[in-house]
Amino acid sequence: MTLAPITLSDIRAARERIAGKVERTPTVLSPSLSGHLGAPVYLKLEHRQTTGSFKLRGASNAIASLNAEEKARGVVAASTGNHGRALAHAAKLEGMRATICMSRLVPQNKLDEIRRLGAEIRIVGNSQDDAQQEVERLVAEEGLVMLPPFDHPDIIAGQGTLGLEIIEQVADAALVLVPLSGGGLAAGVAAAVKGVSPSTKVIGVSMARGAAMKASLDAGHPVLVEELPTLADSLGGGIGLDNRLTFSMCGDLLDDVILLSEDEIAAGIRHPYEQEREIVEGAGAVGIAAVLAGKVRASGPTVLILSGRNIDMTLHRKIICGEAIEEHAAWAG
Repeated sequence: MTLAPITLSDIRAARERIAGKVERTPTVLSPSLSGHLGAPVYLKLEHRQTTGSFKLRGASNAIASLNAEEKARGVVAASTGNHGRALAHAAKLEGMRATICMSRLVPQNKLDEIRRLGAEIRIVGNSQDDAQQEVERLVAEEGLVMLPPFDHPDIIAGQGTLGLEIIEQVADAALVLVPLSGGGLAAGVAAAVKGVSPSTKVIGVSMARGAAMKASLDAGHPVLVEELPTLADSLGGGIGLDNRLTFSMCGDLLDDVILLSEDEIAAGIRHPYEQEREIVEGAGAVGIAAVLAGKVRASGPTVLILSGRNIDMTLHRKIICGEAIEEHAAWAG
């Protein structure tokens, strides 16, 4: 069943609901990238968000939207890491039980942070789909409330609050580049941005290795895509064959989708460290990578969302030093 798309009013209501629970992150001009693109380039520093990624917005809104009986049951979700960390944080603030199911591809540093926040962890299989099966078992057998990482109205509306901030901070934005995986961030940001500024273009950016949303949009319906290790590990996983919201919203709202090679993503990770003095994970660096790779054309101010910083620092050091990373498994931590 396809649900009604998330509206601008839903996103504004989410902002009121999560006020005081998330940071309003800054947006800054990047002289180096502006010179490269030939137009003003702004960086939305969402990687400075509490828990290190945008995911806290959606998780906080979803938790705040639960009733007392649902909160007492506890929550469960599949995650590539950042949603799990955000949900664990939001649940801990409410004194709730949280269980996070993840595949073996999730980097160890993300597992450690989720465990530190007190959530239960289940490692299942080699894909998000495998982890999701465990989620569904826990919902059926233990009565936990499922809060998925992207295809949920409260998650999408929460992520959309980032789009409201972008347009408030760069009112004349001509283009916004948003990391694209399951589509929760892309759908929410696009709904907010285009709801306020219809002429602003929104383009999704993903890795070439296992870009499930791009493959699904090309096919005209959700499809299964093999999940492969990638430097942009947070963008891994499928969109769900029974996707109810993000597939249709991304199809309706995104102006294009850009795919990147692993070498291009590595360059995107290096640039903010060397030029902006920022540590950004692969998924958060894809907008920068797209600009550096010459895959973006802009007619005016362009905003890149740096969506997360939760990268394994040993891997980050190898990338910065230009060391060869030959084993795909090593990229995933």
